[in-house]
Amino acid sequence: MLSFRDVGVRAGSRLLLSGATAHVAPGDRVGLVGRNGAGKTTLMRILAGASPAAAGQVVRTGPVGYLPQDPAAADPAVTVTGRILSARGLDEAVRALRVAEAALVQDERAMARYVRAEAEFQARGGYGAESEAARIAAGLGLPDRVLERPIGELSGGQRRRVELARVLFAERGTLLLDEPTNHLDADSIGWLRGFLGGYPGGLVLISHDTGLLDAVANRIWHLEHGAMEVHNTGWRTYLADRDSAERRRARQRAAAERKAAALHAQADRMRARSATAVRARDMARRADRMLAESEPVRRAEKAARIRLPDPAPSGRMPLGAVGLSKSYGDLRVLSGVDLAVDRGGRLVVLGLNGAGKTTLLKVLAGRLGPDSGRVVHGHGLRLGYFAQEHDTLDPARTVAQNLADAAPHLEPGQARRILGSFLFSGDDADKPAGVLSGGEKTRLALAGLVSSGANVLLLDEPTNNLDPVSREEVLGALGAYKGAVVMVTHDQAAIEALRPERVLLLPDADEDLWSEDYMELVALA
Repeated sequence: MLSFRDVGVRAGSRLLLSGATAHVAPGDRVGLVGRNGAGKTTLMRILAGASPAAAGQVVRTGPVGYLPQDPAAADPAVTVTGRILSARGLDEAVRALRVAEAALVQDERAMARYVRAEAEFQARGGYGAESEAARIAAGLGLPDRVLERPIGELSGGQRRRVELARVLFAERGTLLLDEPTNHLDADSIGWLRGFLGGYPGGLVLISHDTGLLDAVANRIWHLEHGAMEVHNTGWRTYLADRDSAERRRARQRAAAERKAAALHAQADRMRARSATAVRARDMARRADRMLAESEPVRRAEKAARIRLPDPAPSGRMPLGAVGLSKSYGDLRVLSGVDLAVDRGGRLVVLGLNGAGKTTLLKVLAGRLGPDSGRVVHGHGLRLGYFAQEHDTLDPARTVAQNLADAAPHLEPGQARRILGSFLFSGDDADKPAGVLSGGEKTRLALAGLVSSGANVLLLDEPTNNLDPVSREEVLGALGAYKGAVVMVTHDQAAIEALRPERVLLLPDADEDLWSEDYMELVALA
C-alpha cells in the first residue's frame, strides 16, 4: 500500500533523518514515535505527498488519507456533512441529486436527469454512505445539530473533528494521522481506539497518547539521532525490549570500560621499560579499540528548560470581564460571561467542545471582539496568551523573528540563550515557524511567554503535542508560576499542576470554587 526507501528528511538546512526504509501493508498499524523535532511530522508529510523528500523514494499503491496536526482551513460555507462526504466525492453527487429533485417538482420532464443523478449517488455509496458518515461524526463527538451547519460556525476543536471524520470516512487505504486525539474528549478517544484497532487498511500514527499507541499499534517506528529503527512489535513489547536493550548496552559498556582501564594501567606500567614499550603501545591501542567497538549507551533525551516569568506587579484584579457574549452566525457561543481574575489566581475553564472555551480566551486576549460586554484591564496588566492552534506565531517568519515579535526588548545574546534553553540551537533559529512540528511550535510559543514578564497567562491546551519529557517540564513550570492563570485543558495532569482555585463552566457561565469532584469533567471537556 505504501513503501519508502532511503528517505531523507530535512528542516531547512538541517538533516533530521537519513536512510529511512520501511513499508506499510494492510493490517499494519504503525506508531511513529520520537522526541519533538526528530522529524516525525515532516516524515509524515513526505509519506502523504505534501512535502518532497530530501532523498529517496516513496511509492503509494492505493488511497492515502492524511490528517496533519494543523489541518488546512476548509471552505467556511461548506456544511459539516458536505465536508465529510467530499472525501468520496459524495458531496457533488448529493448536490446534483438535490438540484434534480428541485427541478422534478417544477418539470416532470426532468425525470431522466433525476434518474441519472440518483444512479450516480447510489454508485458512490448512496444512503448507506451517508449513514456511515453520520456514525463516524457521532463517534467523534459531532452531534446531529451541527451536521448541517457551515464549518465557519464551529469551534477550532470541532473543525478538527470534522477533518478527522473526513479522513476516516475516505476510501479504505493507508491512514496517516498526526496527533488525532488533539481536542477529543474521553468518549471520542475511546471510540477512535476501537475504530483504528479494527481498521483493515494500513495506518501510521503519531501520538503522545500512550494509551492510544498501546491499544492500536502493532509496529513501532522510532526516530532518534537521525535514524529510524523499525520494531515489529506492539507498544508495550517495544518499551520492554528497549529497556532491556538499554540495560544490556549499559552492562556491556561498563565491562568494556573496566577492561580498557585495566589494559591502559598495565600499558602505563610497561612503558617504563624499553623492552616492553612496543607491547605497551599495542595494549593501549587494543583498549581504545575495545571502547570504540562497544555499543554506546543511549544519550538521554534533551528537555526544554522551562521557567515561566516572574510576574510583573499588578493591581488586585488585573483582568476581568462583564457580560461577554459572542455568536457565529445564529450560533450563540458565549452568553453573559462575567469574570474576575485576581492577582495570582488560578481558574480552569471547562465545557464540551463547542461550548466557547477557546473563544473566551481569544476575547480575553483581545484577538476577537465580543458582540456585547467588555473586557476589563486592571492596573499593571501584562497578558501572555498561548493559543492551541499556534495562531500567535507567524509561519512565514523565522523562529528568532517570532521570539523578537513576542519579546522585542531582548538583546540578541539573551534571545539566543532563551532559544537554546527551548532546544532551538544553531540554524534552528533561522527556520520558518511554518515548518516546525506541533511540539516545536508549542516550545516556541512558550519561549515567547517566558520572555514576556506576563502577570496573567491565558493558556489554551498548553501540553498538546509535547513529548513526555517536555510535558513534564511544562507542568513543573506551571506549578511554580506565581502569576494568575486562566487555562483550558483536557489534560488532568495539567490541572493537578495548576492547583486551580475556581472553575468556570461553559456554556452556562457558572463559576464555582474548585473541587476534586470536577476532575472527572476534565477529560470530557
